[in-house]
Amino acid sequence: MWIDSHCHLNHTKIRDLGSPSDIVAAANDAGVEGMLTINCRMSDEFSEILEIARSHKNVWCTLGTHPHEASKPEEMAITQAQIVELAHRHSEVVGIGETGLDYYYDFADVDNQQAGFRKHIQACIETDLPMIVHARDADEDVARIAFEEEGAGTALRGVMHCFSSGQALAEKALAFGFYLSFSGIVTFKQADELREIAKDVPLDRILVETDAPYLAPAPYRGKTNQPAYVSHTGAVLADLHGISAEEMAKRSKDNFFRLFSKAELI
Repeated sequence: MWIDSHCHLNHTKIRDLGSPSDIVAAANDAGVEGMLTINCRMSDEFSEILEIARSHKNVWCTLGTHPHEASKPEEMAITQAQIVELAHRHSEVVGIGETGLDYYYDFADVDNQQAGFRKHIQACIETDLPMIVHARDADEDVARIAFEEEGAGTALRGVMHCFSSGQALAEKALAFGFYLSFSGIVTFKQADELREIAKDVPLDRILVETDAPYLAPAPYRGKTNQPAYVSHTGAVLADLHGISAEEMAKRSKDNFFRLFSKAELI
């Protein structure tokens, strides 16, 4: 049974496939035992994804501000203390993010992104919850800021979600104790470099995700992605590591619950 470690069950695009209940049911029928739905805007989205998690068996959620939203005044106004309080209050919240840096798009000021990233890191340390990191064209700053904020004597945990960066960030993240999560990108024909990186990631550090509704894996590329498709990405990772899909499902599931230790199967 698979775990989709990163999806967006509240996204307007995924609603084209049905209600959250429809999408969860389709995933369960496809052998997906659980899924983590991700918060991108705390100010107006968190209550919705929290309700989705509360209403469905083995669906958990996060809270945080995506780097694209980092310059919005309502997101900038959210304090570390507020993040910590909400994380402690709700059992459904098992991680913080997604947060990070995205220099590919000019959706948010770089200084605001970096300030938000630092705020989320400190909230992760204070709550002892793992961080979900988005990194695009910002590898050096992601690694630098995480190292600076982690500090001596703390134990920052996390995952580089939808990993599509280079070998250097992969090595730094693994050395830092992070996990790497792979999406449908690893199934794309032009993703040979990424497959080489994935092949070298230790089996106890791999997670599998859809990032639904984005990045549907082959053979569904170009269509709206959904958690039911996560096994297609998992099968490619299994082949790269020379193990069965069943073994990859078990390994990635175990990794998920080791990292997201607050999540529990019902």
